[in-house]
Amino acid sequence: MNIVATAGHVDHGKSTLVKSLTGLDPDRLLEEKSRGLTIDLGFASTTLPSGTVLSIVDVPGHVRFLKNMLAGVGSIQTCLFVVAATEGWKPQSEEHLRILELLGFKNGIVVVTKIDQADSDLTEVTLLEIEEKVKGTFLENSPLVKTNSLDGTGVDVLLNEISKLIENAPEPNDFQRPRLWIDRSFSIKGTGTVVTGTLTGGSLEIEDDLEIWPLGGKVRVRGIQAHHLEQKKILPGSRCALNITGVSHSEISRGNVLIRSKEWHLTKVLDASLQVLNEIDHHVSRRGAFIAYFGSGEYPVKLRVLGPSSIAPGEKGSIRLFLPEPLPLLPGDRFILRESGRDETVGGGEVLDVDPQEKASKAKPDRSIERIVKERGWIDKEELKLITGENIEPDIDNWVVDPVTLQATIETVKEAVESAGPTGIELSLLDQYQRATVSLLKDTIIDGGRLKLSIYKNQTSNHPFVEKLQDSLFAPPDPVEVDRSELRELVRKGIVIEEGGIFFSSNAIEAASFLAAELLSTKPEGFTVSEFREAAGNTRKHAMPLLNHLDGHGITRRRDNVRIAGPRLPQI
Repeated sequence: MNIVATAGHVDHGKSTLVKSLTGLDPDRLLEEKSRGLTIDLGFASTTLPSGTVLSIVDVPGHVRFLKNMLAGVGSIQTCLFVVAATEGWKPQSEEHLRILELLGFKNGIVVVTKIDQADSDLTEVTLLEIEEKVKGTFLENSPLVKTNSLDGTGVDVLLNEISKLIENAPEPNDFQRPRLWIDRSFSIKGTGTVVTGTLTGGSLEIEDDLEIWPLGGKVRVRGIQAHHLEQKKILPGSRCALNITGVSHSEISRGNVLIRSKEWHLTKVLDASLQVLNEIDHHVSRRGAFIAYFGSGEYPVKLRVLGPSSIAPGEKGSIRLFLPEPLPLLPGDRFILRESGRDETVGGGEVLDVDPQEKASKAKPDRSIERIVKERGWIDKEELKLITGENIEPDIDNWVVDPVTLQATIETVKEAVESAGPTGIELSLLDQYQRATVSLLKDTIIDGGRLKLSIYKNQTSNHPFVEKLQDSLFAPPDPVEVDRSELRELVRKGIVIEEGGIFFSSNAIEAASFLAAELLSTKPEGFTVSEFREAAGNTRKHAMPLLNHLDGHGITRRRDNVRIAGPRLPQI
């Protein structure tokens, strides 16, 4: 990821440093230029000595614009941490460092600015202070470069250090699930809506269809630009501008996020860890007006501490956050938590579960896949991928199953088959999880749509009358030429089903169950006898016994003149 963010106290020379590195003034606003104070995010780029193009996000240092600073660093993990030799370590230096720590920053460079304005003793004091303050943080063993941005002293050294840092940085993760948190939105005449941000998680191409959240609208990528050059494709870890269609720039806010459809779980409730800062003077509980910062956005949230009633300063605990709008989040995403009433940074943490199942009083969240599967018992592998980002091999068909739950399901089916004796049990009466375990059962067979023990296998199912029933499932012939004792044996073994004096193949019952499910998928309010008869292609003589059988076995239920879904209706 060839992107770095500045950080540090107000008026310590961050923007001037960026200008000396790139030749570009990152302050865009007239108010910023007139006041000499960075208010909003600024962006610049330069080519490093190694030939790599570097993007720099310049953030404001003043406490009043902290939310803008948070918006700029939310998708970055490398920083230029700026401390002025003239002033040394200041309150916003401390807060910015704590925020970067909580956001999981991996590396950075400490830049001491304004060395021309401080004598050697004052500079030495600043260096000692920095050494003490960064001890135990990700900046402890980082390079330290002294600069004078006005005459260029130390700038070449800094560019070389940045080159080394970028060269040794790990490649950005490509999960083939792009996500771009928007930090700017504007309109260009003749072009339309343009948004900017840092792309993570996957690549994007021109003509890609995306969704924008929490607006929920669909957009299309019409153009891509990186470092002022047009691109056909942009890779994860890139700072970019996207020209999109389908939405006006005035509808978009900082904190909106672009994703591909159906690739993310959108959540309004999540469980997370929370590291409370040492510096605050109170416990953190559900009481307070909290704001959470994810990506480039800020969101008012409600908070519930999981386990104890509060978390003490300097301690780590688990919390449940309730968001006002659905967001595409994953375990591992970092956030910062502030309390607006006290106007302070409370702490920050890591998302653990974007789809919590346990009640808050019982929840013990972590990032373990095993816990997520255990809480659900059975989960489709695609759903599991949405809520964890992990591609897990299924245990059965498309299911990932908790081992204890799987064994219990197998035992339930096995006991039912054994208790049923020679007739076995209808497959259509098993739920989707039980049907999935049939292939794992030993010493069983499927005979005429029924699951039975292998010891009951015989040739009765090949009886000529059964073949005739198979040939006409929903309008079976009468057993006029069938021996009564043979017919009773066929019924006893469950190969033939009798209902109201009409004899059906057991496959007919299963087929009728799925036919009912299909009808109810389009008419959930219920279907009539005539609608069922028309779909089955038979007469009332045969339709009514079939429906009575489905009613009697909980597959359908009769409500006035229609059939509605019963508890054992198969899924289609």
